[in-house]
Amino acid sequence: MILQVLTNFIVSGAFAVIFNVPLNSLFQCCLVGMIGRLLLVLMVNNNINTILATLTATFFIAVISQIFAKIYKTPIIIFTISGIIPLVPGGLAYDATRNFVENHYNLAIQFAAKALMTSGAIAFGLVLSEALTQILKFRKV
Repeated sequence: MILQVLTNFIVSGAFAVIFNVPLNSLFQCCLVGMIGRLLLVLMVNNNINTILATLTATFFIAVISQIFAKIYKTPIIIFTISGIIPLVPGGLAYDATRNFVENHYNLAIQFAAKALMTSGAIAFGLVLSEALTQILKFRKV
């Protein structure tokens, strides 16, 4: 598990470099991705549904990204994108495509549905975090 966490730290950093994140924000981007993936893995290992675990991890990634954006005075997208990358269901999408090509349609539809629901959980987690932040800002005014 330690190896997986360190690998996700590096992966988040690599994507941050690809997206030309400022060097002074690189460590925070790595940290956001590592925390999000760690949360996902811990929840899945505790028998929580993958979709719900992805939603929760994405929500916390967005919250941490908002906090870092305020602290370091940078756009939130810098932290969010590199934090979300380790959660993207690329393996599921690949398995779905491979099974479609091999004419295993029932299995392919299962993989595709899970990949679509996981992607939807990522999108919903980001929107939910932003909506709650806006509601809390509105109430403070």
